[in-house]
Amino acid sequence: MKKTLFILAALCSLFACSRPQTPLKVMTFNVRMGVANDQENSWPNRRKAAADMILDQAPAVFGVQEAFDFQLDYFLEQCPKYQCVGVGREDGKKEGEHMSVFYDTTRIALLDWGTYWLSETPDVPSLGWDAACRRTATWTLLKDLSCDKEFYFVNTHLDHVGQEARRKGLALIVDRIGQMNPKGFPMILTGDFNVYPDDPCLTELRTMMTDAWETAPEIDEGPTWHGWGTVSGTRHIDYIFYSGYQKCTSLVRLTKSYDNVPFVSDHYPVIAVLE
Repeated sequence: MKKTLFILAALCSLFACSRPQTPLKVMTFNVRMGVANDQENSWPNRRKAAADMILDQAPAVFGVQEAFDFQLDYFLEQCPKYQCVGVGREDGKKEGEHMSVFYDTTRIALLDWGTYWLSETPDVPSLGWDAACRRTATWTLLKDLSCDKEFYFVNTHLDHVGQEARRKGLALIVDRIGQMNPKGFPMILTGDFNVYPDDPCLTELRTMMTDAWETAPEIDEGPTWHGWGTVSGTRHIDYIFYSGYQKCTSLVRLTKSYDNVPFVSDHYPVIAVLE
C-alpha cells in the first residue's frame, strides 16, 4: 500500500513539473512622458487610449519607459488586474521618469525586484558617463502561475545622446543579468535602447540572449519611434530580448489606434509571444 502511494505521489509530482506553459505575451511600451507639451498628443488627450490598448492587448508582463508617477497611477486605476514596480530615476522614489514593470496578477506573481542606475555608481541615483539623463534598469523575479515556473524580466531605457552611456549602460545590464541568474531561469529584457539593430553596443547582448525581432516568423518592418507619425523607414529602436524560451511565435509593432486617437504614444508598443 505504501509503495503504491509513493508511486502515485511521484507520478503526481512529475505531472505537476511537466505542465505545459501557456504562451507568454510580453510588451515594451515607451509611453512618452506625461509632462511634455505635445499639443493634441499630450497625455490628457491620449491616456484613455493608452489604457484601452493595454486592456485590449492584455500582456502578461510589460515594461514602460518615460512614465511619470501619475501615468503609472492612471494605468493601475484603469487596468485593475495589473500591479507594477519601479522607482523614479531622479531620487530613487517617485521623482522623474520610471522604468516600471507591470504584471497581470491573475497570471504572474512577483517574487523580488529592484532598480539600479546605468552609471559608475549603480546603487544610488546617478548620472552615468556621457549621458544626458539619469538612466535606470528595473529587474523583477516573477513566477508564471500557469506552469509554476520562475523567470526574470528586466526593463530599461538607454540614453538618447551619450554613445558611451549606451554602450557601458548596456554592458552593465548584461553583467547584472549574468550575476543575478545563477540558476539559469528564463530571462526577458525589454526597452527603448535608442539604437538601431546594427549598433555594435548590442553585440555582447546577442551572445547571451535572442532578439525577438530576428526570430519571429513574421514582423512588420517599420520604425517604433514614429514622432507622432512623422518618421518613416524600417529600423526600430525598441526591443524584446529573451533567453530560456524555445521560440518567439509572434512579434507585433502595434500601430492600431484606440478611441479615435491616432497614437497612444510617440512610440508604437512592441508585443511578443514567447513559448
